[in-house]
Amino acid sequence: MTRPRYQFLPLVFLLSFLASGIATFAAPTGGVFTYRRIFKSSVPEFIEIKIPQNGDQSTVEIRQLADEPGASPFEIGAPLRSKIFELISQLGYFKGLDLDVHRKIANLGEKTFEWKNGAETNNVTFNYTLNSAAIQLLQICEGLAREQELIELLQRRAKYDRLGVNDALMQFESDLNKGILPEPARALPLLDQIAGDTRFVEIARQRARSLAERIRHPST
Repeated sequence: MTRPRYQFLPLVFLLSFLASGIATFAAPTGGVFTYRRIFKSSVPEFIEIKIPQNGDQSTVEIRQLADEPGASPFEIGAPLRSKIFELISQLGYFKGLDLDVHRKIANLGEKTFEWKNGAETNNVTFNYTLNSAAIQLLQICEGLAREQELIELLQRRAKYDRLGVNDALMQFESDLNKGILPEPARALPLLDQIAGDTRFVEIARQRARSLAERIRHPST
């Protein structure tokens, strides 16, 4: 005798409920990624970037070790943030991870990736690595730090040394040409300000205008 189909419905609902509960439990609740680099006798000696997974404002601190600590807020675009956390996921959120090559090479600075999510804290420290995902994440973090340095340099020059603005723009242009700035659009408001301000020398205004155009319309 065939059993009525409706007798199986409670089991289907139960399995669906359990699957939903497991998915909810496994989903990340929103952690914070920290990149820290300490390299004595270099400039800068200390870099620390904190990026919340949930989209809250990120912070960056760049200084010499003897300087007073102090982080500044900065924005990261959604595509770059997504790429960063994709790489962190590929690296298993650094749990039990060993990235260093463990060979005798020059000191390139102590670099640390850290993941905090509630009570969970994972971190990995290395001097040099061959891990592809870690290299990409490192390049993004170092690029963001360099980008922030250049933006702050332009801001200082624009405020206190207008004749030095063109030199700062040339540094920005050089790094843009090398492709090491992960999100150069962050500088657009400042470039537009310089391009439209007659108090700056014309060569600086032209360079700022050209850089802004390149960033807005990158060549394919």
